[in-house]
Amino acid sequence: MAEDGADGDAAAGESAGEMDYAARAAETLGFSRWWQIAAAAGMMAAVSPYQYVWSSIEQPLSQSLDIALPALGAVFSFYVVFQSLSQFPAGKWRDSRGPGALTFLAALLAGGGYIGLAYATSLWQLYLLYSLGAVGVGIVYTVAVNTAVKWFPDRTGLTTGVGTMAFAAGSALVVPYVRANATVAAYGDVLRNIGIGILVVTLVGSFLLRDPPTDWLDRAGDGDDDDGGLAASIRGRNYSTREMLSTWQFWLLYAMFIAMASADLLVIANVVRFAENFGLAALIATLSATLLPIAAGVSRLILGEATDRFDRKRVMAGSFLLAGLFRLGLVAAGEAGNGAVFVAFVLGAMFFSSPLYVFFPSLLADYYGAANSSGNYAVLYTAKVGGGVFSGTVAGYLVATLGWTPTFALGGALAVAAGLAVFVLRPPSGSGLRSTDPAAAD
Repeated sequence: MAEDGADGDAAAGESAGEMDYAARAAETLGFSRWWQIAAAAGMMAAVSPYQYVWSSIEQPLSQSLDIALPALGAVFSFYVVFQSLSQFPAGKWRDSRGPGALTFLAALLAGGGYIGLAYATSLWQLYLLYSLGAVGVGIVYTVAVNTAVKWFPDRTGLTTGVGTMAFAAGSALVVPYVRANATVAAYGDVLRNIGIGILVVTLVGSFLLRDPPTDWLDRAGDGDDDDGGLAASIRGRNYSTREMLSTWQFWLLYAMFIAMASADLLVIANVVRFAENFGLAALIATLSATLLPIAAGVSRLILGEATDRFDRKRVMAGSFLLAGLFRLGLVAAGEAGNGAVFVAFVLGAMFFSSPLYVFFPSLLADYYGAANSSGNYAVLYTAKVGGGVFSGTVAGYLVATLGWTPTFALGGALAVAAGLAVFVLRPPSGSGLRSTDPAAAD
C-alpha cells in the first residue's frame, strides 16, 4: 500500500508539474504552447523533401543532365554535410537572439534551392543549390527540435517526436507525386512546385515561432521541490558547449550518432536502387520510397512518447538493436526476391532507426540542460556528417567493390553496436538528472 501511495504521489507531482509548465507558457505566449509545436512541425514537413525525395529525383536528373549516378551520390553527401554543419552557428544564434530572422533566412534558402534545381544545367549547379538549400534545412531543423526542448521540458520526448515525425512523414505526401512525374520532361515543374511550397510554409512559420523568456524555466519550477523528476537537469546544471565537450558521455553519444545516422541514411538514400538491384518490381521500389518516411515519422511520435513514460535509455537500446536486426532481414528479403517481405523489413528498419533524432536531443537535454540546448545539440548533430558521407560516397565505393549485400549488412551491424553502447551511458556529474543506473553519476 505504501508503494501504491508513493506511485500516486509521483503521478500527482508529474501532473501538477505539467500543468504548471502549460500555465506558465500560456501566460507568456497568450495561447497554448502547442501552437509553437504545430508551427515547428509544419516547417519540418515543408523542408523534408531534401532528405526523403532525393532517391526519387536523382534518376531523371541524371538522365536530363547526362550525369553519372555515382557523381550524383555526392549531392546527397553535400546535403548532409551542410545540413549538419549549419546547425551549430544557427543554434548559437537562436539561443541568444531567437528564431525569427533565422527562420526567415531558412525559408529563402530552402525554398530557393529547390526552385533553382528546376533550372540547373550542370553538376556544379546541383551541388551549389542543394548545399544552399541544405543550410536552410539545417536552420529549420535545429530551430524546430529545440522549440520542443525549450517549451516542453516536461514532454520533451513526445514533442521532439512530433517535429521529427513531420520531417519524415511530411514527404510521404510528396513522394507519390514525384514518382508519378519523375520523367525528364516533367521533373522541372515538380521541383519548382515543391520549392514554392517549401518557401510559403517556412515563411509563415518564421512569423509564428518565438522563444520563452530566459527566466521562464526557473519560474516554472518555483516552490516545487519534488515534481516527479520533471526537467531535473534544468534545476541542476546547464552545461555550456565547452563543458559538455569535456565529458566522456558526449563523445560516446557522438560515436553512437555516427553509427545510427549511417545505418539510417544508407536505407533512405539507396532504397530505390537497392530494390532494383535485386530485380524487384518497380511497384516495390515505389512502395518502399513512399512508406519509408511514414514509418520513420510515426515511430518518432510513438517511441518519443515512450521515452517520456519509460526509461529513456532502455527504449533507446531496444530500438537501435531492432533497427540493426531489421536491416539484416532486409538484406535477406532482397536476396530471396520477396517483395512483400522486403517492404515490411524496410518499414521495420526505419521504424526503429529514425527515432534517433528524438532520442539524442532528449537525452542530451537530460544530461546537459536546456538553456544551451540549440547550440549543444547542433554540435552533436554534426555527427550526421559521418552518416551522410558513409551513406553517399563510402556506400558508393563499397557497393562498387563489395556489392549491395555486404554494404547493407554493415549498416545493420553499426545499428547493433550503437544499441549495445547505450548500456555504458550514465549522466555526467552535476547534470541534476535522477539516474536509475546502479552506479552513481560520474
